[in-house]
Amino acid sequence: MKASVVKSVGGVFQTEDVQIDQPKGYEVLVNIKASGLCHSDLHIRDANYGFPFPAVLGHEPAGIVEAVGELVSEFEVGDHVVGCLIQYCGACEECLSGQTYFCKHPEFTLRKAGESSRLKNKENNLLNQGFGLGGFAEKILTHQNQLAKVPKEMPFDKACLLGCGTVTGAGAIINTAKTKAGDSVAIIGVGGVGLNAISGAKIAGATIIIAIDIDDEKLEFSKKFGATHIINSKNEDVVARVKQISEGGVNSAFEVIGLQSTSEQAVQMIKRGGGAYLIGMSKPNTLISVKSFEEMVADGKKLIGVMMGSSNLKRDIPMYAKLYLEGRMNLDDLVYKTINIDQVEEAYQELASGKIVGRTVITSF
Repeated sequence: MKASVVKSVGGVFQTEDVQIDQPKGYEVLVNIKASGLCHSDLHIRDANYGFPFPAVLGHEPAGIVEAVGELVSEFEVGDHVVGCLIQYCGACEECLSGQTYFCKHPEFTLRKAGESSRLKNKENNLLNQGFGLGGFAEKILTHQNQLAKVPKEMPFDKACLLGCGTVTGAGAIINTAKTKAGDSVAIIGVGGVGLNAISGAKIAGATIIIAIDIDDEKLEFSKKFGATHIINSKNEDVVARVKQISEGGVNSAFEVIGLQSTSEQAVQMIKRGGGAYLIGMSKPNTLISVKSFEEMVADGKKLIGVMMGSSNLKRDIPMYAKLYLEGRMNLDDLVYKTINIDQVEEAYQELASGKIVGRTVITSF
């Protein structure tokens, strides 16, 4: 089958013929119909996070179940499914308390040492799977814990977005911050995750939804997802403007970029007792500064890191699919363009330029 392979940190996405094994145990073989390009895979490719290469990255796949292992209980051939990078065992303390995104044993979803590889290159050498998925490929072989079933009416190019961008962005608003009707929120960075956060805020009933970015086109685009106010942070004091709009500060601010400066701004723009939520994937060892007494103690502000929108993939992905099919979540405008698998490197170069509005999706293999 075809797959887009990265051979080393800083390498390129290059289409190759690779081998994929048959499912065993709890594994599911999925014929991929669409796979979204997330900025996180670009970070992993370009920075040394300790991820092993060579690898097939891609963690927003959607497709049709082609075969299942003998122990699979949740899926059958023909099901439409979405893959998610949350890897969980289902038995540790975190999983049993509902925090599967903090699972102590994510390796549970992978094959054990000594077992045959799921993926091999044409030289018969191991290929690693990004987050147990490897979605930039014609097929994926993954554990049933990393899949959620969606209705067959759901278009694949929209369904694939649910497994990362939507659960992360909308999940941070709905699950982590528990945004409620009448709240005010600010979202810093309106790429794919930020737009989903805006959608989540609208669904939750927030009355002030402030989109912040440095690109006027992206800011105008964010209104389609529910932004009530937009701020170009290149042109004005963003903290002062947010406080003016929200009469003193927002209930919650969500940083989706992963930068020191914008993370600190998120803390500064929330009201007393408010929460600043860090979603963006920062470079390793990035530090931020806060005023421990003036901001955190005297003002009772909260600074919270968000992992995968505090999501339960089995519950949340079908819920967002239902919201889309009911016309209550905008995923149609989120698809910027569709490409074939040979265009992944070119598409990521375009993404790195900062000019893409929405998500690029592989729909042809």
